Amino acid sequence: MIDIGANLTDKRFHADLPEVIDRAKAAGLGHIIVTGTSINSARSAQLLCDKYPEYLSCTVGVHPHDASHFEERDYSVLKELAQHSAVVAIGETGLDYNRNFSPAKAQHFAFEQQIQLAVETQLPLFLHEREAEKDLIETINPYLSQLKGAVVHCFTGDKTTLYRYLDMGLYIGITGWVCDERRGLPLLELVAQIPDDRILLETDAPYLLPRNLSPKPKKGRNEPSFLPHVAATIANVKGISTQSLIDKATQNTRLLFSL
Repeated sequence: MIDIGANLTDKRFHADLPEVIDRAKAAGLGHIIVTGTSINSARSAQLLCDKYPEYLSCTVGVHPHDASHFEERDYSVLKELAQHSAVVAIGETGLDYNRNFSPAKAQHFAFEQQIQLAVETQLPLFLHEREAEKDLIETINPYLSQLKGAVVHCFTGDKTTLYRYLDMGLYIGITGWVCDERRGLPLLELVAQIPDDRILLETDAPYLLPRNLSPKPKKGRNEPSFLPHVAATIANVKGISTQSLIDKATQNTRLLFSL
């Protein structure tokens, strides 16, 4: 299977990344896409990919939380970074009105710049959206016919939003959020309605540790080796075997990211 979103440049992986990767391989993961959330993290992700060229790919982009730091010249910087052989998508980019760490105006500017970069490079978009579905759809719609594709990473929205994204031809990334009995139950029920040819699997490690994982790791840190647990949870609600879900999600991932 393939983890489409793991933040392996996070400081929580600095001490034991080789062991984390070994555990991922032992758990059946054939590939991991490392998420770039800023120019610095994208550069760090590329260095990781250089160390594990057969096992890691990465994205390059500026997260909406960091959009206030995005300048016009950063388009050229990201474009240069996107030439690296390990880069498979532009992002993580999008809109986040839940936390508003960057003003909406700055988020929109950074987002549109990265959409244009995805069109120019013909790389898919790795999207982030929180409580901003209307504006995200309006922003991306004019570019849909020019894009290679896109995935809504870590989808947590409602049924109406899901079907809007599906109607746009977007892929849906599902994380361990569905394993959270406090806030993930609505999404878990909704997952059954995601077509088999649109679902992708991810951990968003080190975040979103599956709450029903047993035993839980002492550090409380999520990692790619826990992706099979997420896959099993999704497969159960969809009424298919875990292996069938993994096969379908892997096929979708290879298609979207040209792996």
